[in-house]
Amino acid sequence: MPRLDRKAVRAWITAVVATYDNRRTGNLNYIFCNDDRILEVNRQFLGHDYYTDIITFDYSEPGVVSGDMYISTDTVYTNSLKFRSSYDEELLRVIIHGVLHLCGLNDKGPGERAVMEAAENKALDMWNKKQF
Repeated sequence: MPRLDRKAVRAWITAVVATYDNRRTGNLNYIFCNDDRILEVNRQFLGHDYYTDIITFDYSEPGVVSGDMYISTDTVYTNSLKFRSSYDEELLRVIIHGVLHLCGLNDKGPGERAVMEAAENKALDMWNKKQF
């Protein structure tokens, strides 16, 4: 299990979510797993045969952001090495990435990845400055 200051992470996520049409945070479940488990989830529910860092299942209702997020701690670690960031920073990026998906942001279409990365960076800046 990653060591997270749950209270601080919860406050941060709540602050980020509120910046999207003043939404509020509902039930958010994080399932931390290894690469084998996330591959299994990816195959079973999405029909994809590859590893990923996060899979988000959206259960949001109007104005309320809710969902389940499977996070591969193996891939988070590998990505932290690849992108030369700390494990904690990469984990926070992945967590907020899932939350941003629940807020309606995508990252697959033309230009969407740049919008997602900008939103991640803005949220991480909030975290680093403790603006929540």
